[in-house]
Amino acid sequence: MVFYKLSDMLNMIGSFMAAAIIVSHRVYTIPFDQFLFMRIKVINFVLFVAVILLWHFMFSMFNLYSSRRLSKMKHEVRDIAKATFWGTITIYALSFMFRIQMIDPVFLISFWTLSTAATILTRLFMRQTLKWMRIRGRNLRYLLIVGTNPRAVAFAKKIESEPELGYVVSGFVDEEWRGLGEFKKNGYALIADFDGFIGYIRNNVVDEVFISLPVKSYYQETARIISVCESQGILVRHLSNIYDTKHSNFKLEYFEDESLVARHTGSMDGWQVPIKRMLDIILSSILLILFSPILLLIAVIIKMNSPGPAFFIQERVGLNKRRFRLYKFRTMAKDAELKQAELEDLNEATGAVFKIKNDPRITLVGKILRKTSIDEVPQLINVLKGDMSLVGPRPLPVRDYNGFSEDWHRRRFSVRPGITCLWQCNGRSNVSFEHWMELDMTYIDHWSLWLDLKILTQTVPAVLRGSGAE
Repeated sequence: MVFYKLSDMLNMIGSFMAAAIIVSHRVYTIPFDQFLFMRIKVINFVLFVAVILLWHFMFSMFNLYSSRRLSKMKHEVRDIAKATFWGTITIYALSFMFRIQMIDPVFLISFWTLSTAATILTRLFMRQTLKWMRIRGRNLRYLLIVGTNPRAVAFAKKIESEPELGYVVSGFVDEEWRGLGEFKKNGYALIADFDGFIGYIRNNVVDEVFISLPVKSYYQETARIISVCESQGILVRHLSNIYDTKHSNFKLEYFEDESLVARHTGSMDGWQVPIKRMLDIILSSILLILFSPILLLIAVIIKMNSPGPAFFIQERVGLNKRRFRLYKFRTMAKDAELKQAELEDLNEATGAVFKIKNDPRITLVGKILRKTSIDEVPQLINVLKGDMSLVGPRPLPVRDYNGFSEDWHRRRFSVRPGITCLWQCNGRSNVSFEHWMELDMTYIDHWSLWLDLKILTQTVPAVLRGSGAE
């Protein structure tokens, strides 16, 4: 989406300039070289910036920055034409209000034609690029289908017939019924019944769940499945009916001749998401370059202080239960994980976490690193790789995840984990587990770029105070 936004802005600016050149040369007979060196009034510059912002707003209004994985190119072309048309009308209205003579019918027709064509060509290029990536196993989405009726099987076949969409059908979920024999002839796997559904999504990568059950006879089962997915932040699609859910939003989508209702929780959607990722890449790259000499020095000090590697690498649970290897500076003895089972009785934390105030496994250097949170800095590598974000719920070890007793806690895994979060700014180890989870839900439900910026600025004084750092 970042590419889309940047390309749309560049297409608009290029089309605007091209249309202006056409008008200046053909209507006002201003030579090209004189046009380039014309003095620009401040009011015209302000209006041009306003036009750029309005152009972005218009494209957002027609959902051109939402995922279009399942929609056809013709639908996108239609929405592009609408967005550029109303954007052009807006430009005409502004020129009329401020009496800008250059914005005449020749300019408007040229601008609309050029901007529409450039945007369509750019989107077509991106679609082809994404198709190429998905066919080669990149940018995939793992889909779980609930229901084994002919409609569900037909939908699975449609999805699999278009590998460029990047969907992998993990399997089907259903109870025993007389049509299962016919279903099994299609070669698809029945991986769980309704009771086993919860266990499956707790322990496997599931990006989306598609429900194809008879609404009347399976209302309770369907509502329960949607509720479980909602509690864990998993996107749900179904063919009919809108259910009374507490946290998720929904939007109507189309695939072939089917209409789908997509449900997602939280506010992490729309144009701000790609900007968040772009900032993660830029800032993590800059910080890693700036701090590389210091990081090297710290690694040497750790090696000199105690035997073992400089870095501690541990499997953590990330976006939609994806496992990834988290990087930290080692702050404990090299066999610390093996000794944890012996110290379980000393655990002072409530909930599915392990904390001891004076943990005997922590080294002398480790205490300093933890107090200053310097041990977390190598996680910038995880941010750069895309496993984490600068801001988001803290990634938890597999041991802690397996100790979760409430499904609503698992909704924290519906977004990328982060280096810092509301928990980091509100006392860390001094915060109870239940309040920690509530802070994560608050972040997910009220997320914005402004909230990320606020958390980042609050993290520095929180780290300097060292409150809750253990």
